Amino acid sequence: MISISMDYGDLLRYATDILLVTYVFYKIIMLIRGTRAVQLLKGIMVIVITWFLSKYFQLTALHALMNQAFTFGVLAVVIIFQPELRRALEQLGRGKLFSRSSSTQDDEAVSRLVQEVGKSVTYMAKRRIGALIVIERETGLNDYVETGIGINGRVSSELLINIFIPNTPLHDGAVIMRKDMIMAAACYLPLSENNSISKELGTRHRAAIGLSEVSDGIAIIVSEETGQVSFAAHGAMNRNLTEAQLAEMLTEQLQPLSKGKSMGSRWQWRRKHG
Repeated sequence: MISISMDYGDLLRYATDILLVTYVFYKIIMLIRGTRAVQLLKGIMVIVITWFLSKYFQLTALHALMNQAFTFGVLAVVIIFQPELRRALEQLGRGKLFSRSSSTQDDEAVSRLVQEVGKSVTYMAKRRIGALIVIERETGLNDYVETGIGINGRVSSELLINIFIPNTPLHDGAVIMRKDMIMAAACYLPLSENNSISKELGTRHRAAIGLSEVSDGIAIIVSEETGQVSFAAHGAMNRNLTEAQLAEMLTEQLQPLSKGKSMGSRWQWRRKHG
């Protein structure tokens, strides 16, 4: 009987150990998801697979080269993943690393967000005030939030308009929102390298497309030259939108994922920007 109880105790300990390790790996994946670290991690996986294949097929020279790569691998990982490691340690210190978070919003919150963003965009479009507004969805955008000036204020049309008023400290760059909060302003975004983008589109449009290529975030752009409103998602852009069209697209993209709505089903997202 003692032996059986010890076996059950060992089984419980092993199961707990596996669950804890699985949860830690899950939180690490959630931490780096949507950042540049994902692409770097894929590169590391290619190196690991190459090492196993070179060993299996006895490719001596290639295997020796891979061994050298692993020798300096730990240092390289620390350097490459420095932003993610720093953010993880900061969140661990604040007790946020293992907290639950969700980017979905209920209908009331989505309606208010769409209304406030729509009012500000309409105001700025009529006056040709350039603007770039990014809304975070499932993919974390902390890498880009940290490049800007922290706001941490609840979204309102008045606040958005004031941020983008020309010749003010925060007007140059992007505003990044998370749920109904403006996280930061004057943020730097990655520029798209897509050669099919029309030459008439400026830095704001190219940055919006670039952000939507590396994450599932959505971006609203107001052209300073023409006052046209554009909407970027899924690596593509719809241009010259009316207020009603913008509201419809925002609502579709921000609906809670639990409702099973297919994102982008109403609009055809083609990689054509001209």
